[in-house]
Amino acid sequence: MRYSIFSLARNALSYHEKWPEAWRSPAPKPAYDVVIVGGGGHGLATAYYLAKEHGITNVAVIEKGWLGGGNTGRNTTIIRSNYLWDESAAIYEKSLKLYEGLSQDLNYNIMLSQRGVLNLAHNEHDLKELSRRVNAIRLNGIDSEILTPTEIKKLVPIINVSPDLRYPILGASLQRRGGVARHDAVAWGYARAADAHGVDIIQNCEVTDFLVEDGQVQGVETTQGAIRAGKVGVVVAGHASVMAAKAGFRMPVESHPLQALVSEPIKPVLDCVVMSNAVHVYVSQSDKGELVIGAGIDAYTSYGQRGSFHTIEGQIGAITELFPIFSRLRQLRQWGGIVDTCPDASPIISKTPVDHLYFNCGWGTGGFKATPGSGWAFAHTIARDEPHPINAPFSLDRFSTGVLIDEHGAAAVAH
Repeated sequence: MRYSIFSLARNALSYHEKWPEAWRSPAPKPAYDVVIVGGGGHGLATAYYLAKEHGITNVAVIEKGWLGGGNTGRNTTIIRSNYLWDESAAIYEKSLKLYEGLSQDLNYNIMLSQRGVLNLAHNEHDLKELSRRVNAIRLNGIDSEILTPTEIKKLVPIINVSPDLRYPILGASLQRRGGVARHDAVAWGYARAADAHGVDIIQNCEVTDFLVEDGQVQGVETTQGAIRAGKVGVVVAGHASVMAAKAGFRMPVESHPLQALVSEPIKPVLDCVVMSNAVHVYVSQSDKGELVIGAGIDAYTSYGQRGSFHTIEGQIGAITELFPIFSRLRQLRQWGGIVDTCPDASPIISKTPVDHLYFNCGWGTGGFKATPGSGWAFAHTIARDEPHPINAPFSLDRFSTGVLIDEHGAAAVAH
């Protein structure tokens, strides 16, 4: 403790100029056992679990920009595991359990706050559907419960439960273990831990093509030259179809802009994540006091990290009806991210038609909450050249067999 206090004071007096780097920035080696394309949370988690769980440390994570600068830095930080289908419940619950011990595992504070995630019901159909989901979720051993309007008001005193609302609140489901975590800290924690295992993290290095011989990947072409690899894992949220095309096959995803915004900071008033599919909005309050507000994706396909005004207008109208006290707040900033969505609103964690080339994509609006579980399962798939039972249902061939995992109900509002 004494050392850390003196170290903090010394570095503060030097204006942080002499702070040691949290991870190395090496030049790429000519070859690696595994190359991970994409330096976001999922890619860094994959590299970490390759090293930790499988002893594969000759690994490079290649990022075209800066670490965590894509969807990892553009999401709204919500985590939960209350999914309807068994397959989804398994991987998201694995992820949530990893989140619960991640600060200790990485020795890095990810600022996990299990404040609860509340999903509102505004009509009888919503209420019956939520009850069905809660029962299914509990059968999988995951916490979930139904609340009455009175219980909702007790949990969230500032919410409007008046029966005169256009969309009156009739009830809600609650996962108390759900909540938020700091997205940057998750990426930085995984990066530092992966680096400690010997993983090379290479930023500002864009992959321009794949090296493929006789149907098997041999490496990647990058803006810093060719890098050979025995195996290549691709985790590039928003551009999975572009990368698949470079490898010679089609990926069944669409890319859409997803918007969010934050308000000016205010004192703590909301100690819960509140979501509503019917009015299409969700909100939480950050540790800095800002309200983090989001809604759905823009309907058009695009790679632009921006969005249309009517989406923002709609979610502001919804949030001020649910929380009238927010009506005088000013918007501080707005941004957009690019999400890959599959026809069944479930991800792909899979081998591909090219031997030793693996893809992890299609998380749509739910990628951040899956970060640890996704990386853990993807690392297993790459290391053993076969899926773990937890991600086997999310293989690419399900789109030819028709065994889809329809989670549109869980992703009706971006979260």
